[in-house]
Amino acid sequence: MLKKKYFWVKVAAVLQLLTAFFHSLSLLQGMTSTDEKEKQMLDLMTHHHMDMGMGFKPTMMDIMTSFSIAFTLLFVLSGCINWYIAKKKLDYNTINGILLINQLVFFLCFLAMWFLTFIAPIVCVGLILASLIIAYFTRGKE
Repeated sequence: MLKKKYFWVKVAAVLQLLTAFFHSLSLLQGMTSTDEKEKQMLDLMTHHHMDMGMGFKPTMMDIMTSFSIAFTLLFVLSGCINWYIAKKKLDYNTINGILLINQLVFFLCFLAMWFLTFIAPIVCVGLILASLIIAYFTRGKE
């Protein structure tokens, strides 16, 4: 089963969709503070509107929520595309090109997660990147 041409493409797609699902759960829960400093920080993040010009006055929480939604949608888009190319069994060059693009995007995402976040997104993106690299090198010539 591990040697099937599209197995690792499907693994990458499933990991991407699972990561999107679990990340979207964070959009449903609110943040809570554990001490006075965190309470003050959360209050500023949710209530202080920054004037960014042209009538745009978001809070920091608005900006963070939009980043979080974009991160989730990145995984949904890439997961759906990878599942589609595996199911349609597109030609070798097309799939390899898409896999290379995926590898570049998720390598850059992995670097950002490595330096800026915590263990869960690092592991998720790392597993996705590993499966994309394995998919690229195990597909063989058609």
